[in-house]
Amino acid sequence: MKKKRAKSENNPKLEMTPMIDVVFQLLIFFIVTLQQEDILSRLDITRPAPDPNPKKVEKIEDLVTIQVYKYGYVLRGRKISAREIKDLEQRLSKLSSISTEASIVIKCTGDSPHSHLVQLLDVCAKLGLNNLSVFSM
Repeated sequence: MKKKRAKSENNPKLEMTPMIDVVFQLLIFFIVTLQQEDILSRLDITRPAPDPNPKKVEKIEDLVTIQVYKYGYVLRGRKISAREIKDLEQRLSKLSSISTEASIVIKCTGDSPHSHLVQLLDVCAKLGLNNLSVFSM
C-alpha cells in the first residue's frame, strides 16, 4: 500500500509560465522575420501630364453678406437702392450661376421695412440660393 500512496503524491503539474515565455519568443521571432511585400512598387501607375491650357475657375467667396437698410441693400460694399432690385438680382444671378451652395448671410436693421427682406428672399428663392441665414443688426 505504500506504493499507491507514493504515486498519488507525485501528480505532475503542467507549469504555464514557461509555455507563455515560449509563445512570446515565437511571436517576437515571427514579427521580426516577417517581410512584407511592397505592393506600391509593383503597381503600374502613370500620372497624367499637367494641362498646358488650364481653365480659369472663378473663385467665389464662401460667405456673401447682404445688409438690408431703410434705403435699400448693401452687397459687397456697394449700395443698391430698393428700387434697383433688378440690379441686385443680376449680381446674385451671377453668383448662382457659379454655385448655388454659397452661404448668404442677410443682416437686417431694425428700421428696415419688412418688404425689403421679403423681396430679397424672393430673389434668392427664384435663383435657387437656399443656404440663407437672416440676422438682425
